[in-house]
Amino acid sequence: MRQLIITAACMALAAPALAQSPDVPDNLEKLSNFQSTGVTEFTYIEQDGEFAEGIKKILANDITVPEGFKIELYAVVPDARTMAVGPQGIVTFVGTRKDKVWAVTDRNKDRVADEVKNFAPSLTFSIPNGPCFSKDGFLYIAEQNRVLLFPAAEFFYESPDVAAFNLIAQGELIPPEEESYNHSARVCKVGPDDKVYVSLGQPFNVPPQEKSDLYNEQGIGGIIRLNRDGTGREVYTYGIRNSVGHDFHPETGELWFTDNQVDGMGDDIPPGELNRQTAAGQNFGFPWYGGGDTRTTEYASETPPENLIFPAVETVAHAADLGMTFYSGDMFPAKYKNAIFSAQHGSWNRTTPVGARVMVTFIDEEGNATMEPFAEGWLDENGEYLGRPMDVAQLRDGSILVSDDLAGALYRISYGE
Repeated sequence: MRQLIITAACMALAAPALAQSPDVPDNLEKLSNFQSTGVTEFTYIEQDGEFAEGIKKILANDITVPEGFKIELYAVVPDARTMAVGPQGIVTFVGTRKDKVWAVTDRNKDRVADEVKNFAPSLTFSIPNGPCFSKDGFLYIAEQNRVLLFPAAEFFYESPDVAAFNLIAQGELIPPEEESYNHSARVCKVGPDDKVYVSLGQPFNVPPQEKSDLYNEQGIGGIIRLNRDGTGREVYTYGIRNSVGHDFHPETGELWFTDNQVDGMGDDIPPGELNRQTAAGQNFGFPWYGGGDTRTTEYASETPPENLIFPAVETVAHAADLGMTFYSGDMFPAKYKNAIFSAQHGSWNRTTPVGARVMVTFIDEEGNATMEPFAEGWLDENGEYLGRPMDVAQLRDGSILVSDDLAGALYRISYGE
């Protein structure tokens, strides 16, 4: 069995075996060699009781969705952030900004999760915010300063021991001296070119100019891409402040991504961004621009580079546009095909709070985009957050999941059921 799995993994990668860093933790080294770690216990999250009932009450009484749609509690998942739905539809992996990745399973297919437990409990994760899947079932998890690869996560996740490898070893995603608690929630996606794309938010509100060469070289404040064996790393996207959501258009293959913009410039500026990238190496204007065409004070005297790309959509200032996904299912009405569903996490530094809702963006044949609210009500009339949507993912039946890291929950939005 071990040889069969190793052979399958190598064939799927179609590249040299992934090397292990000399300072790999013992458990990762064991898992990379298909050895037992001795860890036998999972942490299970209760799915019933008063906590779940409280969330259901909020969904029923406060959250609105368009006619014909309904929103329901799918799972209780502490600190739920970015989601990755397994290609076989068996399990959804949910990242956090803490030290756990959760595996969410709906065993009886009643469209409500039956089990939520921690994934790979023998490993110590550090801000494992960004799980993503390849179409052939390889799971990648982007952490603060590492990217791990799990070649058969949907097969192994039932056991505490899982096959695990470094894609980018600890301390090699960014220089260790650039590690920060701020803007360290990475996200990843496998693109139509079969490469792994990882966003690298830079840690400052506006970075000092002396950091620019290093950041451009490393892709900090950008998006990098690399081959699925960890080779061929390059900077794909420049001029981003802190992107925590990206996806590829199902037909054009173009990369679209959200970006959070500069704080402290006022309640209504600068706007947030939804961006469209049509070629490698494009620059989206930060730090010369704090969002949209609003110049930053720190770079006001600097001449911006030529051929900068401005947002496809300018969003409400400080609403914190985060996770997003293109809709490719058949459950929703036809107008939603190839539309973007995205989460506005909500403001933290605005006099009057905004956001805390799910948005939908429609894109016409020329690539022009129009965004509007889809699900809202998590920000009540008193300015209190009843939840903070973070990411959107699509299940195989065509419904969508919304993660909420304040409530610690996943919601399912369906149509016509």
